Amino acid sequence: MTILVIGGSSQIGHFLLPRLAAGGEPIVALSRIPRPTRDGVEWLRGALPHAMPSLPALSAIVSFGPLQALADWLAQATLVDTPRVIATSSMSAETKRDSAVPAEREISRQLRAGEAALAAACARLGCAWTVLRPTLVYGAGLDRSLSPIARRALRTRLFPIPAGRGLRQPVHADDIAQAVLAALECPAAAGRILSIGGGERLPYPQMFARVRRSLPRATVPVWLPAWLLRLGQQMCPPLRGPLSRLDSDLVADNDELQRLLHVQPRPFQPEAAMWVEPRQAP
Repeated sequence: MTILVIGGSSQIGHFLLPRLAAGGEPIVALSRIPRPTRDGVEWLRGALPHAMPSLPALSAIVSFGPLQALADWLAQATLVDTPRVIATSSMSAETKRDSAVPAEREISRQLRAGEAALAAACARLGCAWTVLRPTLVYGAGLDRSLSPIARRALRTRLFPIPAGRGLRQPVHADDIAQAVLAALECPAAAGRILSIGGGERLPYPQMFARVRRSLPRATVPVWLPAWLLRLGQQMCPPLRGPLSRLDSDLVADNDELQRLLHVQPRPFQPEAAMWVEPRQAP
């Protein structure tokens, strides 16, 4: 049968599609724009939840898109078989649960509601499901956290490094792709929400310093003291949430991931190529 990948053009999909193609099973990937069949992947035009194309019999559904949209589609879908469902959420479901910023608390609520809706939709279809909750994702130049900071530093030659005591655990997108593959083959992972963080926890400034050292051009570090960050919280409401968490540990417990899936995420050793956005194939 066939594996359906939703979000194949994402940073995790960037690593997952070649790994799936190497396994030899037919792959179809969903896209809002026309894409040619390439490297063993057939691209179908469509979007969750109400613009889905006609699909073949599926052995698995892998989704890196919005959980609620996936759940809404599955809630009314008629599938030939009972495919295994693997989807990604985010550790923000927990780390933003008690945020001082209402919009961030709402993000946490939506993530947890999406996880519950997916579980209910899969139960209706009789599909086994697993949800992965990654921490800060990097590795393909497509993230909206570290890559924009790195590219901005290359343009300006300045690298701001905020003060903060909190620990971070960035996880490489390819390690998440490997966890997806392992979950597809692991019945014991069914019905579970698994956290996945990188193989190393490090203080916030140290994480930024490693990104800076990985850049192909020299940049000047600009250390941002705590008093300036407190002022930033007052003067710039959109930054209030991220700045308020600089002293908090945003990490994941990988024990269950390693026990069930035998995945060992790599330490944070960034390279210059990780911050370059990949070009789309013609």
